[in-house]
Amino acid sequence: MKTVLISGASVAGLTLAHWLRRRGFAPTVVERAPGVRPGGQAIDVRGVALDVLDRMDLLAPAREARTRMRGMSMLDGDGNELWRSTEMTLSGGRLDSGDIELLREDLAQLLYGRARDGVEYLFDDSVTALVQEPHGVRVSFERGRSRTFDLVVGADGLRSTVRRLTFGAEGPFFRPLGGYVAVFSTENFLGLDDWQVWLQGGGASYCVYPVRQNTELRVTLGFTSEPFALDHRDTEAQKTVLAERLAGLGGDTPRLLKAMWQAPDFYFDAMAQIHLDRWSEGRVGLVGDAGHCPSPLSGQGTSLALVGAYVLADELGRAAGDHRAALRRYEERLRPFVGLNQALATENPGQGAAEESIERAKNAVRLDG
Repeated sequence: MKTVLISGASVAGLTLAHWLRRRGFAPTVVERAPGVRPGGQAIDVRGVALDVLDRMDLLAPAREARTRMRGMSMLDGDGNELWRSTEMTLSGGRLDSGDIELLREDLAQLLYGRARDGVEYLFDDSVTALVQEPHGVRVSFERGRSRTFDLVVGADGLRSTVRRLTFGAEGPFFRPLGGYVAVFSTENFLGLDDWQVWLQGGGASYCVYPVRQNTELRVTLGFTSEPFALDHRDTEAQKTVLAERLAGLGGDTPRLLKAMWQAPDFYFDAMAQIHLDRWSEGRVGLVGDAGHCPSPLSGQGTSLALVGAYVLADELGRAAGDHRAALRRYEERLRPFVGLNQALATENPGQGAAEESIERAKNAVRLDG
């Protein structure tokens, strides 16, 4: 039985583990966190990615877990309402759409439930070195003993360790999109009732909406900026930058910034994409944001993770042990889909063309080869 190490227990990694197990592989998932990570913003599952959930018998549970917004308000930088809608939200699109918006942590837990049996998990650990040998990859871990696997897949996000160890520093393929974003959870001290609020002004913004039957808030803070040096693991420095950049905004900004300092699940990073000429090297491959992050601006990162993991497992299952052919076909099938979805974040066509581009991007890949 072929052994596969998957680095990262989020959407792409858990989906890949499930489908590899179904195709007769022995997957092991290593995750830096002590368990499946909590927190995160509401994410969208669209188009062909819904078919992946359906094939995992997770479509109905995902719909049940979806957010239930009634609409949204847009405020100016001083907190004055500019417009409101009961037909759509900026985060999830039209409220009557067949797409699903749900919390990232809820989707991750659903996937973990499907990928738990028959999969080995190494929580609270991470990959530190990869050495490709003729018949496998020798993997060193931060805490556990070294082991050899037939294949290694990086599903470890925008700042992928597997990608760095395989392809080098991220500079050549990390493309900033002119902004930074933070996400965290807090109690619903605003009393929002299934209603989303956006505030934008002076190159900075926030989005806030209630979850968990209106008992909690998910808060997104952001600002436009040229790239600057900041340790992506130094949360205190990140919070300081956010407080400075959003200090001039009105509305509920002061209360949200105060809540930020006590947030248990704070996340901050650049809005960026990953562009690589290839997603594999020998016995090491990449999936999801690690290989082709489209950025949250595309609205398609989760769908790309689900579909990419499915296609990779499908090609490995078809390849009869020829991993090079499988990884090559995985790229051939997925790269046009990735290209269209990354373009959603970087191109700004008119409204009608935008809707057409979104629909084409959502479905530009076949699950059945």
